[in-house]
Amino acid sequence: MTELDRLTALFSALGADADARDWAESEAEEGLPQLARYRLLRTVWQDVDAWGTAARQWVDAYRADGAAADAVERETAFGVLYALADPADGSLPAEVEAQLPGWRLAELNAAGAPTGRHLDALHEDFAELEPKGIAP
Repeated sequence: MTELDRLTALFSALGADADARDWAESEAEEGLPQLARYRLLRTVWQDVDAWGTAARQWVDAYRADGAAADAVERETAFGVLYALADPADGSLPAEVEAQLPGWRLAELNAAGAPTGRHLDALHEDFAELEPKGIAP
């Protein structure tokens, strides 16, 4: 199996379907981290879809409730931060999961050079830093 075939199979396993070969070719020929990009974006959309599809009526009612209106957005943001920390969502076979790239959010200095420090587990501090609103 060629590297292009391997990448195509992984994109297909993630659900790229008809576009799997195009994504794989882009990674193989252009050197772009397309598999990691696709995986992260897929994870974000799965979270958005879970709110929008599985619980559409609940979400609509919840958003309409003034004080609770931002809860859906907070949950989605938490889901994205959690996905940054742990991309494995249990939806893929272990043999596919073992071949997929992960990612890491890295700190840069003011000149744009990596400091060697990484921002891990941001979801753990997300709720603590929620803005409390502007005082009158």
